[in-house]
Amino acid sequence: QVQLVESGGGLVQAGGSLQLSCAASGDPTNMYDMGWFRQAPGKEREFVGYIMWNGGSTTYQDSVKGRFTISRDNAKRTMALQMNSLKHEDTAVYYCAAKHRYTGSLYRETTYPYWGQGTQVTVSS
Repeated sequence: QVQLVESGGGLVQAGGSLQLSCAASGDPTNMYDMGWFRQAPGKEREFVGYIMWNGGSTTYQDSVKGRFTISRDNAKRTMALQMNSLKHEDTAVYYCAAKHRYTGSLYRETTYPYWGQGTQVTVSS
């Protein structure tokens, strides 16, 4: 099992940048693919991006492509989400999640058994 804790959320102006971090404990993180999801007020939680267990592949939701970048450091057991050119519609609680390697759809939250508690990102327009 793996335990996840997000940090780095906050208030930022539109057009600004923010980096979220996800720290893992428990099992080695190279056992898991990892992802970021977000949930805006009144909306369902949605997929933001994914990174393969070895960092060899990333996938992003269309609305964040070219603005967000996911990276990971298995030696440090961390994952990061660099968010640039932030928009008001990026406002949400952001969650990191982990799933066992090679299992299930990377887009579906039900594929991920391990979740952090979430961190709030607010983008002022």
